[in-house]
Amino acid sequence: MTNPPVHLSTSSPGLIQSEILQDSNRPVHAFSTRQGGVSRAPFATLNLGTSVGDDPQAVEENRRRFFGTFGIQPSQVVRVKQVHGDGVLVVDETLVARRGFPRLLLDERYEYDALVTNLPDLALVVSTADCLPLLIHDPVRGAVAAVHAGWRSTARRIAARALLAMAAAYGTKPGDCRVAIGPGIRGCCYEVDAAVTDAVRAALPAWEEHAVASRPGHVRLDLGGVNRALLERAGVRPDRIGDVGLCTACRRDLFFSHRAEKARTGRMMNLILLRAESREA
Repeated sequence: MTNPPVHLSTSSPGLIQSEILQDSNRPVHAFSTRQGGVSRAPFATLNLGTSVGDDPQAVEENRRRFFGTFGIQPSQVVRVKQVHGDGVLVVDETLVARRGFPRLLLDERYEYDALVTNLPDLALVVSTADCLPLLIHDPVRGAVAAVHAGWRSTARRIAARALLAMAAAYGTKPGDCRVAIGPGIRGCCYEVDAAVTDAVRAALPAWEEHAVASRPGHVRLDLGGVNRALLERAGVRPDRIGDVGLCTACRRDLFFSHRAEKARTGRMMNLILLRAESREA
């Protein structure tokens, strides 16, 4: 299947957008790259992570540039501690009304790998440096989700769980949703062992369709293909899934890669924000 076109911004900062969401009544969305920031090596240049050892002032400026591209203020940025699990946080009016929101989500023990909301003007954000970011939009019910899908969360069907949470909270039907799969490590560079494939097999019995044998006891796993298959099994229409198809390990000119750069590297951020008018009749 041919993937929808991808738009790579040449402005500062560099970012990537998927036409699968640009055609979805235009919720604000972006996958950041490593280009267009002020950080120095090994975090050059648009590192958005504060926990990797980079200069905090550089990270602050990088975030100002990235979020400022869309006019997003810090008070609109919703993030949590990612733990490679299957937890989904519903960001509702009760949570937003709590004192200290949204910073409290990082200060307290909010450990999740997916965020969903139907509230406008909140930027749901997940951080990555090889794991796949998935951005979901339900244009009918007016809801969005940001999902962090490494192999552990993928094996726990994190994307399907996000869709279930949207269904429970908003009446979302997976067939109405559009999903953009962002940059992440791909089968060309992602060699894994039996511990990983055994876990993935439990979620997707046909996982071998997305793997190529490399050496004894190891395969190169296409995590993007696995997530696409799991999304389709959850009810998302194949023609409403767009994969940017970019490998973070191959394209170190564009992305940070935890594996390829031996963990000494920066972080990208991936966001989706629901406009008040992003709903179909």
